[in-house]
Formats: sequence, structure tokens, C-alpha cells
Amino acid sequence: MASIGIIFLSLEGDLLKNTKEEYNIKLYPIYKMFSWDLLFYYAISFIFFTQIKNIDAADVLLSEAFFPIFKFILLMPLTALINKVGKRNSLIIANMFNVFSILTYIVAQNFLYIIIGQFLSAVAFDIKGVAEANLLYDSLPRDEKRGNKFSKIDGKGTAWYYYADAITTLASGFLFVVNGYIPLVLCLIFCIMATALSFKFKEVNKASEEPVVSAKTYIKDLRHSIRYMLQSKRLKYLIIFGAFFSGLLSALISLRSGILQQMGIGRQYFGVIFAVLGIISGIAAKNQNRIHNRYKNKTLAYLSIPTTISCILIGFFIIVDLPFKITLYLVLLMFLIQFVAKGPFYTLIRRYLNNFTTSSVRNKITSAYNLIESIARAGILFLASFLLRITNASNTLLVVGCVLTIITVLLLDKMRTKVGLKPEQYSKKEIEFLEIK
Repeated sequence: MASIGIIFLSLEGDLLKNTKEEYNIKLYPIYKMFSWDLLFYYAISFIFFTQIKNIDAADVLLSEAFFPIFKFILLMPLTALINKVGKRNSLIIANMFNVFSILTYIVAQNFLYIIIGQFLSAVAFDIKGVAEANLLYDSLPRDEKRGNKFSKIDGKGTAWYYYADAITTLASGFLFVVNGYIPLVLCLIFCIMATALSFKFKEVNKASEEPVVSAKTYIKDLRHSIRYMLQSKRLKYLIIFGAFFSGLLSALISLRSGILQQMGIGRQYFGVIFAVLGIISGIAAKNQNRIHNRYKNKTLAYLSIPTTISCILIGFFIIVDLPFKITLYLVLLMFLIQFVAKGPFYTLIRRYLNNFTTSSVRNKITSAYNLIESIARAGILFLASFLLRITNASNTLLVVGCVLTIITVLLLDKMRTKVGLKPEQYSKKEIEFLEIK
């Protein structure tokens, strides 16, 4: 807590020398380190709900499927809220809702409490998904290096989050053995810290300077914008691909814990395993620009195909009943592949979606992506929950991996001539979506 106070004082001192935009840029990586996702939570969430709260494993995945459904339902009114109150105030509201969601999990007595917690979390991450990246983008100078600067700053914050996540994940496994509630209480404290940091942002485009429209008018406008954007083959395939791959990464959070539980790995080692993998993911996130520069328009293929195939191989390794140590090493190697892909993906997909866009359409592209991602994520989680009711985690991962590999290959084949081109290579219809500097 003392270190957070030092950060606040340092930032306040910098504010005397910097503009609002420069201040936001300096604050953003620190804020993202604490707020991008829940610290102390994911390594033990599955076993917390199944062992401490006595909720069935399939119901845990089912509750997670409600999260994107709530995001889908709430996205339009919450995007209208962001336009009305501004991005900075929206982030404050979002982080407060994260605090309430963790409190709900701590006091949960049955499955209904978990659903309520997922609802509160959906409110938080819907707002954060639209407002966070766009607040940073609005703060950057409007020049030809804007996309590159965005990816570097956002990538730095993502990498810092993964390092913090690695440390807290390492601790959470051992703390869970001492008392299952300790990691959740620490997660709550970090959510409060993120809320405090969100108060420090400065509004770049004040809400009062933007026309306020009714929710009905905004929803109609958003629906029209989504229909219009889907005429762009580039955006359409980027959004659909990103939605499915993001949905898979979300499902893997619980399924990996289920795999380790099925193999009989001790709860205290969950944190160690995911901490090491988190560090590797952070290194990959920090180097996302190098990955993009090396693989260019094949970057998404190099990230996605190994990930989906790794899911199939995990199920296969367990089915063939190899010696335990060999199976464990092979499974951990597959986890490693998944974490390497996860690190840079979230920053790169936002970069590709934001590239060449005008500020007037950027919020709507982000909203369209979040909307379709919620649908894809819910579908994948419902499938995983259904399979987990009739079989084990390894077979579930095998089936999900096969389905997603087929979908991914088909999408990548369609994207070859539509995504990753230079501005002058797009058709006139596509040029309407570009902001040529």
C-alpha cells in the first residue's frame, strides 16, 4: 500500500510538468498492471468454487458462460454511458464494480451468488473494454506512429500485468492451502488499488463537449454502424477471428485448472505452474511488436494454430496414458505454447482493429468487437460446460480443440487476401474505414 502512495505522489509531481495527455500516457502502464484483470484470482478460482464453495465443476464453467451473455446484453447501454460521462469517470465506475464482484464471491453461499458476481464483473469489463484502450489512444499524438506508440505503451502495461500476475499467482497457490479465502481478499485489495488509480486519469475529450443522445438513438446508431462495418471484409474477419480466439483463451483458464486437478497435481503447485507461465506470457507481451514485425500478416496464424492444436494434444497425451512424469512435462509444454500466444494477442488484436481508423468510428469498432466476442465466448463456454457434465476435462479440451482448430483454419484461409494489407491495396469500400495520414 505504501508503494501505491509513492506512485501517486510521483505522478502528481509529473503533472506539474506534463499535459493531460502526457500524464495519462505515463499513468496508463501502471494502471493496467493493477487493473487489466484480476490478480490473485485465476490460479485458484476454479478450486475455490469447487472445493471451498462446493459448486460443481460444470456449474463453474456455466457461470462463466453467463459472463459474456451479461456483457452482450449490457454493452450497448454501457457504451452509451461512456459517451455520456466520459472515459475517465467510466473507468472509476468499472473498477468499483470489480470490487463489488469480488465481495460477492467471498460471501457466496450458492450458485446464484456466483451469477450475481459474474453480472457485476460483466459491467466492469464491458466498460473497461471500451474505455481503457480508447483513453490511451485519445491521449496519443495524431501522427503516423500513433499505432506503434499505442502498441508499445499498451504492451508495456500488459507485460507489467503479467509479471505482477506471475508473482501473485505464485503466492496464491500456497496461500490457498493456508486458507482458501486469503487469495480472494488480496484480489479485493488490488481491485481497490485499481479504483484509486483510475481517479488519477485526466479526461482528454470531456463528455460535456460531446452530443448527448438517448439510449434508444445510440442503440439504433450502433446497430447501423455494426451493419455498415460488417461490409468491410477486413474488419469483419478480424472481429470474428479475434472473438473466437479470445473466447478459447477465456475457456482455457478454468480448463487448465481442471486438467491439473484431473492429473492429481497438488493445489499448492497450481500457483507455481501458472506463475512461471505468466512470466513467459509477460515476456511475449512485451515483445509483441517484434513478433508483429517478424510475422507481419501471418502473426495471428502463428499465435492461433499452435494454441488450438495444443488443446488437442493435451487431451491425446492423457488418453494414451503415458507415464505420469512424461504426461506432466508434455502437458506443461502445451500450456507454455498457450501462454506465449496469449501474451501478445490482446494488444495486437486491438492494434489491428484500431489501425487506420478515425476517432469517430473507433469506439464503435471496439463495441462491435466486444459484442461479437461475448457471443463467441459464451458459445465456447456453454460447449465446455456441457461436455464437462458428461466427460472429464481432458476429453472436453480435446473436443473444444478440434472444433476451434477447424474454425480457425477456415477463418485464416478467408483472411489471407483481406487482412494485413497496405492501405493502397484495399478496395475503395475498405478505404472508407481507413484514416490515411
